Amino acid sequence: MSPVSEQTTTDAEPSTAVADLARRMIRRPGSVYRVLFYVATGFFLLVSLFPLYWLLVLSLTPLGALAGGPALVPTDLEPGAYLRLFDSFPFHLYVFNSVLIAALTTVVVLLVGSIGGYVFGRYEFPGRTPLMLGVLVVSYFPPATFVIPLFQLFTANVPLPGLGTDYPQLYNTPGAVVLPLSALLMPLAIFVLATFFEQIPDGLEDAARIEGSTRLGALYRVVAPLSAPGLATAGVLTFVVVYNEFFFSYLVLRSEPQEWGVLLHGMFRAGGVSGMAAASIVGIVPMAALVALAQDRIVSGLTRGALKE
Repeated sequence: MSPVSEQTTTDAEPSTAVADLARRMIRRPGSVYRVLFYVATGFFLLVSLFPLYWLLVLSLTPLGALAGGPALVPTDLEPGAYLRLFDSFPFHLYVFNSVLIAALTTVVVLLVGSIGGYVFGRYEFPGRTPLMLGVLVVSYFPPATFVIPLFQLFTANVPLPGLGTDYPQLYNTPGAVVLPLSALLMPLAIFVLATFFEQIPDGLEDAARIEGSTRLGALYRVVAPLSAPGLATAGVLTFVVVYNEFFFSYLVLRSEPQEWGVLLHGMFRAGGVSGMAAASIVGIVPMAALVALAQDRIVSGLTRGALKE
């Protein structure tokens, strides 16, 4: 066989193999989808769970073994980092501060956001869509743009009408975090709740009004309970964002646990790589518990809220 024919045969073999593979994929699309699903799921689990696994390894690796680099599969485990978190270090206070601030913000967002969602979801008025877009734009503002004015306001350096600068300082209080984060997260809650409130039949609210209820009473007694998945979705999203927030907390709160230091303050002060890793694992527990308890509501809220009935 000549060199030219040998090269032609060699080039044709990969093309034939690719063609055969393509024909098999066309004949059995279900198997292809199944393989792609397993590959995508495996990649997602690897990317999502491996950081948690590595944090667990770091938190259980003795301090002496960290110098040479921790092993992927540790052979010597030491839970001392977890014991120090609650023995000689008040990490539970940092977690409590974060949970309390996140809970307060969630309550404010749901109370005020439900009223805004009720207006946008149950009323037709001129300029409704542009106004909703304007509300949503607020959530895209970079938090850094508010730092200087908020810091001056929270330290009572901005004169207010009728009060001047004679008003309580919010610096180093939960309000210094709750107020700006409520304003930034309110548009998302309004959008989610407006979608749910719009699906409630008008007859149910009219029946409540006939029985003597006010519009606000009908909202909290009839409309809101029927939109429980939407409230749960907005509440969980708000709680998670605030619980993990660090930007405003770092600027307007001190790092001491008795002075409203939050979770990330405690993580940075836990001491060493093992301590920070252990603090990260412990800090995940409240979020994991919340999502596990509310997962049905969250899934229902994310799916039903996207559909018109």
